Amino acid sequence: MKLIITDLEHFRNPVSGEHHIIAPDDNIRHCIGCFGCWTKTPGICVIHDGYEKTGIAMGKCTELIYVSNCCYGGFSPSVKAVQDRAISYVHPDFVMRDGEMHHKRRYKNQISLSAYFYGENISDVEKETARNILQANADNFDGTVKTICFYKTIQELEKVVL
Repeated sequence: MKLIITDLEHFRNPVSGEHHIIAPDDNIRHCIGCFGCWTKTPGICVIHDGYEKTGIAMGKCTELIYVSNCCYGGFSPSVKAVQDRAISYVHPDFVMRDGEMHHKRRYKNQISLSAYFYGENISDVEKETARNILQANADNFDGTVKTICFYKTIQELEKVVL
């Protein structure tokens, strides 16, 4: 299954195969760093606003796709808020991978990450930052980077089949 996290309220991209879309919602509350999703209710955020099972949704996907406005080389605030609430995807314990310390996997799925950024004036520095962030996320999730693309407009992006 593909899990698509987007900041577009009216997501119009064609998507091949089984998928689930998480779109922006004014009800999302920000992660408060309480680690309840690790200790009190493993895998489920303690904040009940409709986003508490984002980590579980990630545990069911094979591809995680971000569709986001590029903000200084990173994800938009709404995409970042969803991503933060998915911290329960990983376990609080640590493991060594490629000489680096990372959180242990909670789920058995291996995910690939893709990012489709849009924005009129995305600089080369912002593109490089975005590539580095996506790779760091893949490393933290014990996954791989599949695709990263940049588009000037939402209309240009909407023609892409995800």
